[in-house]
Amino acid sequence: MTSAALRSRAWKLLEMVTTPLLPSDYLDLVSPLRAGADLRGRIEAVHPETSDAATIVIRPGRGWRGHTAGQYVRIGIDVDGVRLWRAYSLTSPADRPDGRVTITVKAIPDGKVSNHLVRRAKPGTLIQLDQATGDFVLPKTKPAKVLFLTAGSGITPVMGMLRDTAFDDAVMIHSAPQPHDVIFRKDLHNLAADKKLQLTEVHTDTDGTLDIARLDELVPDWTERETWACGPAGLLDAAEKHWSEHGVPQRLHTERFRPAIAVTSDGGGEVTFSTTGTTVDADGNTPLLDVGEEAGVLMPSGCRMGICFGCVTPLKAGAVRDLRTGEITAAEPGVLIQTCVSAAAGPCDIER
Repeated sequence: MTSAALRSRAWKLLEMVTTPLLPSDYLDLVSPLRAGADLRGRIEAVHPETSDAATIVIRPGRGWRGHTAGQYVRIGIDVDGVRLWRAYSLTSPADRPDGRVTITVKAIPDGKVSNHLVRRAKPGTLIQLDQATGDFVLPKTKPAKVLFLTAGSGITPVMGMLRDTAFDDAVMIHSAPQPHDVIFRKDLHNLAADKKLQLTEVHTDTDGTLDIARLDELVPDWTERETWACGPAGLLDAAEKHWSEHGVPQRLHTERFRPAIAVTSDGGGEVTFSTTGTTVDADGNTPLLDVGEEAGVLMPSGCRMGICFGCVTPLKAGAVRDLRTGEITAAEPGVLIQTCVSAAAGPCDIER
């Protein structure tokens, strides 16, 4: 008998002994980060950044393929007995010597996962991981001059870039309500003190919201710089308009944590989550993902902005509207929808 046949027979015997579980289930208990297991990570530390933000240090399992600065990762974590998935920007350099990666999370009102990670996550906690993804990254050839335009937690993917690359000429304009709300403030000021970054902070509680027209004053050569911008929709919408009006839209690279939504007064209706038997009324502008979660339905999710397809669910009846484009999708056999960017366009039935 060959060694392969012996291994196969031994494995079948193990399956008989461990039924109803599989041998791999027991291996997961002993070595959850082993090669060949579902990709997991272990939280090794939680470092507060501000009163409502923290950096989570993660040791990824052996299947982790690395990342490029600026990308994000989907993580799955158990909160109150329910596995929830969210996507967060990676804030560590791509070649961190100890092999660890970090995400930096800002707790948002009613955010189940963000509040759990910032306020309750403990070292030793196991989490599920997807591979890193995203195209908000630097080109292979380092730009001669760069501008980073960020606000709030929009600084997180950019911090990964700053930690990964030594820029020759980098300018940052960052907005936050007050100085103590600036995530990574100490790191940013250290970079500025070392002449590695020209930093301007806009404190919106005292200075008001950044007027994009001030760029001529703050960064006179902004049209010559490759720009990476991340923050609230208002900032990014204004930036895209401003760069287009000045004929340099190709120099602006943006990352949105929420999709740009086309608001309408139409749509809405009764939404049925047929698997659970839950029925609720919904308007025509709220993502079905949010509608389901608010109703207590267990909804798969990930990036929450229509990129990762972690929320895809069958549409059994009715129609939905794509919140980004306004396009209507009607139910028919095999139709799947992204619940994070779809709203009810009349009564509909979602298979959850």
